[in-house]
Amino acid sequence: RLAVQLEAIVAAAEAGLKDHDRWLSAKNLLARKLMGRRSTSRLPELLDYVLTQPIVSAGMIAAELKITPRAAQDLVGELGLREATGRERYRAWGIL
Repeated sequence: RLAVQLEAIVAAAEAGLKDHDRWLSAKNLLARKLMGRRSTSRLPELLDYVLTQPIVSAGMIAAELKITPRAAQDLVGELGLREATGRERYRAWGIL
């Protein structure tokens, strides 16, 4: 019984490490898109916000960064986040 529990813990730890590596590589890939940006760009703030939230919407981004929802959609397009809903309205994005 103890061996089964330990195997489950090991499997969960390995899955966590894989997720961590995936997030780090995604962060590094997205951080490359920030090179050469103006110092006033909100793109770095968006990257930090997306890394703290699994899924974000234009409204959430707009509220967090204090910009309009349209500007939030433009930033999402520049950053190249993956769209998670498959819809035209009420879309959500994330690092999937």
